[in-house]
Formats: sequence, structure tokens, C-alpha cells
Amino acid sequence: MNLDIYRRQWLGNVRGDLLSGLVVALALIPEAIAFSIIAGVDPKIGLYASFSIAVVTSIAGGRPGMISAATAATAVLMVTLVADHGLQYLLATTVLAGLLQIAAGFAKLGQLMRFVSRSVMTGFVNALAILIFMAQLPELIGVPLLTYPLVAFGLAIIYLFPLITRAIPSPLVTIVVLTTLSLIFGWDVRTVGDMGELPDTLPVFLIPDIPLTFETLTIIFPYAAAVAVVGLLESLMTANIVDDLTDTTSDRNQECIGQGLANTATGFIGGMAGCAMIGQSIINIKSGGRGRLSCFVAGTVLLFLVVALGDLVGRIPMAALVAIMIMVSIGTFSWSSIRQLRTHPRSSSVVMLATVAVVVYTHNLALGVLTGVLLSGLFFAGKIAQLFRVTSTLSGDGRVRTYRVEGQLFFASAEDFMAAFDFREAAERVVIDVSEAHIWDISSVAALDMAVLKFRRDGCDVEIVGMNAASETIVDKLAMHDKPGAMDKLMAH
Repeated sequence: MNLDIYRRQWLGNVRGDLLSGLVVALALIPEAIAFSIIAGVDPKIGLYASFSIAVVTSIAGGRPGMISAATAATAVLMVTLVADHGLQYLLATTVLAGLLQIAAGFAKLGQLMRFVSRSVMTGFVNALAILIFMAQLPELIGVPLLTYPLVAFGLAIIYLFPLITRAIPSPLVTIVVLTTLSLIFGWDVRTVGDMGELPDTLPVFLIPDIPLTFETLTIIFPYAAAVAVVGLLESLMTANIVDDLTDTTSDRNQECIGQGLANTATGFIGGMAGCAMIGQSIINIKSGGRGRLSCFVAGTVLLFLVVALGDLVGRIPMAALVAIMIMVSIGTFSWSSIRQLRTHPRSSSVVMLATVAVVVYTHNLALGVLTGVLLSGLFFAGKIAQLFRVTSTLSGDGRVRTYRVEGQLFFASAEDFMAAFDFREAAERVVIDVSEAHIWDISSVAALDMAVLKFRRDGCDVEIVGMNAASETIVDKLAMHDKPGAMDKLMAH
């Protein structure tokens, strides 16, 4: 990235980024506290993490306009670690997870996102929208009756205020109006301060107090690996969504490095691991945020609010933030995907619904996406296998049988390949023409070996013609039909 592009990503949308960053900062506070509670640590751990991750990713990340902070996806992975070993091990795990993510970025693993299909992406988005809405239910059950009209009023402001002007983000107006009314009338409703004590000091640099032994590594590495994978998965998928919303592109490998730097730095200031947040990113985009400045402002304003203005921030009614998050869940859900269930291929619909079901049931985004990717691969393999065929012709003198192979020869089509040959036919010579085919894997090479050897066993001369360069490479490396004792070796497998 050249300096001019980087500068524009900071200064190309100053007003919009400042306002959207302020909205996001306010919305981050209750979530950071809630995620700290999930992980079993003090609220300041999540708040410090959100500040650090937002600031570092704004500088080093590869997706301007995307918000990263402490998240539930990574917090839930730390519960057992904190319960068994304590806070210091969580901090060390955060540092190690960051280093693993940096390594993934340099190894260019961000490009693996190309294997995530559109159906998986849609399922991921829909599941996340459902989870965001479900996360608001504790704030809507067993609360004062006044909460419900306040949430409804907040939603009315969010959706109607833009009809008057879009100069000020409507979520920010919602927070200001509901907080002002709550303070003037002294309404007894749940506030941000009720979720936990806000920190009153700046974070300080510290080194996790753990023994530097191999045993410690065996304890924290599995957690760090899980956090690194889940964090990158959610971050890269969120980056794809922001790409679509803004009609721009992002640097996936740089985003891996940025997320890794953020988590590494966060572990050294007493914060927990995090990643990109789809809900907050959509709030940012819908509030006018487009550049790196919006994420930087969100992080710095968050820290300023909780340290300098903690008393005021603590009085913000949760109803205002619930209204914003309901708006996010409604805006995040792909409503068109419901209508498209009738028109899209059945396999695509199954992938989307399976992704949603697994994520909602397990609350684990990684498991849901993995399920979707595996199903996509299976359905794709099935479709490609159906495009495979073998035809044959016999020469006029009945001495030469030519088999013409078309399509992709791999594990799913190997059985059809073998079934196409008549090994009982008494032809003197067999020609297997693969000029319209491609040989992909060890299963297809083994099938080719078996066909050649079965024909030769009956005294038939076999010739393979038309093999392309890529197929020839794998066949030369793995095939055994021209080696001594080939049939015995092949049958031994």
C-alpha cells in the first residue's frame, strides 16, 4: 500500500468517521462488559481490550471502516482457561494467539477465504443476526415495563430521524435523547452502570505472570490456536461483508497481521483477545464510517468515556443500546435469502440453513462455518462427478477398443471410471484417451493403474494418450502400472 492510499483511508471521510466512531464507542461499552462477564473476568479486561484492539487494527489492519474489539466469539473460548488457571494465563493466551495470527498473515492464509461459498456467507450473516437479537433478550425479560416503550421509541428515532436529516447518525441521536429523558424524569430503568464497574485508570504495560515452561505452553497453546482461528475467521468474513457494503476491497493477509498485532499488544496491557465485530461494523458503516479514523475514534473515545466520564456513561439506559442492536440484527439478516429458498439450488439452501442451525445451536461461528464449507465441498464434488463420462468405440477390424474419458477424474468419479470398462472383451489393444479429462488425485491415479493392469492381465496391450501436463505430473509421480509387481502392490492397498 502506498502512502497516498493510506493517508486517504485516514482523512478521506473525517466528519463521517468522527460521528460514527462516537456511536460505536458508546455501543461497545455494554458489549465489552458483557463479554468480560462471559469470560469470567473483571469488566475492565474487556474494556481495555476493546480500546487496544480498535486502535491497533485501525493502524495496522487491512480493512478500513471495520470495527474490531473484544467479542463473544473469542470470550467463550476462554471460560475454561480462566476458571482453571486464572487471568494471567488468559493474558498469555491472548499474546500467543496474536503471534499465531501474525504468522498466518505472513503465510498468506487469508486467501483461504476464497473457499467460503456465498451460501456459507449468507448463513454466517443470518446466524449472527439471530445471535445479536438473542443477546438482547436478557435486557427485555424481567425488566421494568418502562423499558419496552423506551426501546420502541429508540427504534422509532433510529428509523425515522434519517427522514429529517442524515447529517447526524440516528443511533447517536437515540442515545442522547433517551439518556436525557431518563435523567430529567429520573426513570428507574436498567443502565450501563448496572452491568459492572467501569475502570477509572488508564491501562498499563505488564508482562503475564506465568512460568515460562513447556508445561505452560501445552496449557495455553490449544486455547491460543482456537482463539486465533475463530478470530481470523470472523474477522475475514466480516471484512467480506464490509467489502460488499462499501463496494471496496480489503487486504486479507494484512488484516490477519493487524488482528495479530492487536491481540499481542492487548495481552500486554491486561486485555482479552478479540476480533472484528460484524454488528459494530455495520453500525459504523450505516452511521457514515468508511475510513481507519472511525475505528481509531471508537477505541480512543471508548477509553475516554469510561475513564473520564464513567459516571455519565454509566447512566445511559440499556434500552437505547438494545434498540441500536435490534436495528443491527434486522439490518444484518439477509431477508432476501428466505425468498430465495424457493429459487436457489437445493444444495445452496441446505448449506445456508445448516450454517445457521449449527451457529445458533452451538454459539460457535467457527463450527457453523466449518459445517457449511464441508457441505459446500461435498455438494460441489457431487456436481462435478456428474459431469464425468466415458464413451468407447471399436475399430472396424474389432482389434482396437478406444475409451474416451471426459471430465474431472477424482475420488468421486473414480468408481464410474472403472465401471465404464469392459475387462472381459477380447480386444487386442485398448486406447484410453484422456485428452478431454483431468486427473486430480491419488484415487484417480489408482483407478487408472487398476484399469491398465486389469487389461494387461488378460494379455491386452494398453496405451494412454492425450494426457495434459498437470495430469502427467501426478501420474508420473504416483502411478505404478509400469513398475515391477504393480498389481500386487496395488491390491495390497
